[in-house]
Amino acid sequence: MEGDVMDKVEATATVLDFDPISGSIPATKVEITVSCRNLLDRDTFSKSDPLLVLYTQGVETKQWREFGRTEVIDNTLNPDFVRKYILDYFFEEKQNLRFDVYDIDSKSPDLAKHDFLGQVYCTLGEIVGSPASRLEKPLGGLPGKKCGTIILSAEELGNCRDYATMQFCANKLDKKDFFGKSDPFMVFYRSNEDGTFTICHKTEVVKNTLNPVWQPFSIPVRALCNGDYDRTIKVEVYDWDRDGSHDFIGELTTSYKELCRGQNQSSVYEVVNAKKKIKKKRYINSGTVSLLSFNVESEHTFLDYIKGGTQIHFTVAIDFTASNGNPSQSTSLHYMNPYQMNAYAMALKAVGEIIQDYDSDKMFPALGFGAKLPPDGRVSHEFPLNGNVENPYCNGMEGILEAYHQSLKTVQLYGPTNFSPVVNHVARYAAAVQDGSQYFVLLIITDGVISDMAQTKEAIVNAAKLPMSIIIVGVGQAEFDAMVELDGDDIRISSRGKLAERDIVQFVPFRDYMDRTGNHVLSMARLAKDVLAEIPDQLISSMKTRAIKPNPIPPAYSPGDQLQTNLV
Repeated sequence: MEGDVMDKVEATATVLDFDPISGSIPATKVEITVSCRNLLDRDTFSKSDPLLVLYTQGVETKQWREFGRTEVIDNTLNPDFVRKYILDYFFEEKQNLRFDVYDIDSKSPDLAKHDFLGQVYCTLGEIVGSPASRLEKPLGGLPGKKCGTIILSAEELGNCRDYATMQFCANKLDKKDFFGKSDPFMVFYRSNEDGTFTICHKTEVVKNTLNPVWQPFSIPVRALCNGDYDRTIKVEVYDWDRDGSHDFIGELTTSYKELCRGQNQSSVYEVVNAKKKIKKKRYINSGTVSLLSFNVESEHTFLDYIKGGTQIHFTVAIDFTASNGNPSQSTSLHYMNPYQMNAYAMALKAVGEIIQDYDSDKMFPALGFGAKLPPDGRVSHEFPLNGNVENPYCNGMEGILEAYHQSLKTVQLYGPTNFSPVVNHVARYAAAVQDGSQYFVLLIITDGVISDMAQTKEAIVNAAKLPMSIIIVGVGQAEFDAMVELDGDDIRISSRGKLAERDIVQFVPFRDYMDRTGNHVLSMARLAKDVLAEIPDQLISSMKTRAIKPNPIPPAYSPGDQLQTNLV
């Protein structure tokens, strides 16, 4: 009895609510391969001996740090470097990179002692977002000189791409409840390098049985064993109690390698309670657990779709309602301060600068809502910022900001704050392209209280079936309760009794990223990170729902191709 109480205490420490595997899975890793063509020749009697240095930039400090160097390749102006760079990739961050090329003249590690051949700046997103994840750029850094070109290719490292789906049952488990049978569930742990264990999955509870059959479940292989197939996986079996003090029934150990063998004689495991084993001489086990099925599938990732050619189309919609205040007054959220950007422009820039890397033509529709338009003063909830109904596209972030500034001079802020027209506007485009080649992201920047909540909910529920996501950034000091409801993180949004197929809305209040004076953004990078973090999973879930696989990647680039074209 005393042992059972101890079991309860120990169990409580390990099996309370946990956030399954989030935060414990390594980031996507990307391998960068580098080639150069037509480098400058700095050596008199032979060709240059190039070496490439990669620098990464700190998100907050903006300082460049050396990340790594390639090998030196002797006597060539067209090097294909063998040494690769492996970087953690985050879609939601602007990861600035700088590649410097040197002609190495001695064994000195001091780069100042070698000839500089040129450099290039780019973001990791730019490489990944290029066709077939291959970016070609001219080298610069030496005014008046042609420094040649650099070719950067990104390859996602696929060591942990698999998902395992498995199902277990148990037989003759110990009875732990006084008035009924046990209510068993299992908890899975992966072992760490230091011998500790990390929880990675918890099954559902099967009520009132000693012979439970649990539902099949899927888990990333990396969460189960972190890529080490021989690593111990520990499974604990508990009897569920309403008060959270679950009774420990026993445990077993296995490994990913063992599970892979599937359903055979060795996939029946004894459930052992070590304390009982010590106390009772005739103790055999506390029941058995059997593996009913096990299969592994490779999960398609965000980068698979991007590399296969999926383009992300970015549309921005800006709130022109009167509650923003008169744009000519400094208290207005639309005030054009000549010395700093307003909140609308800052939010637009933070998000747009990252998303534009994934859109090849960099042409973005920009809309406004809640204003009276010239010449007749009619109210519109989806007007083009550039004034061209036939072609609302703006060229890059600068084009959108320019159109936004111009429209403030021509339209009259009015109301109400209706979201559904712009949501439906983008949804019409998304509905027309459902083959996986395009994904649509709508950024709505607003100062607050929504007027058409019922219609917007309906529009979002309908849009959730389409390849699109919605980001809402709230500016100003209003209460944003309605936005939180639209976000659907806690409670999935519904309309007329219909639940949204998936969560497609992400809301953030801009004030959370400002300092106390309200004049300075503490971190544009953090704002972008928080609003964009959900997009990759939303894109994958959209593709999965419609059973769309990524397009095959175009043929791998062969460095010889470039030489061939140079010779022609």
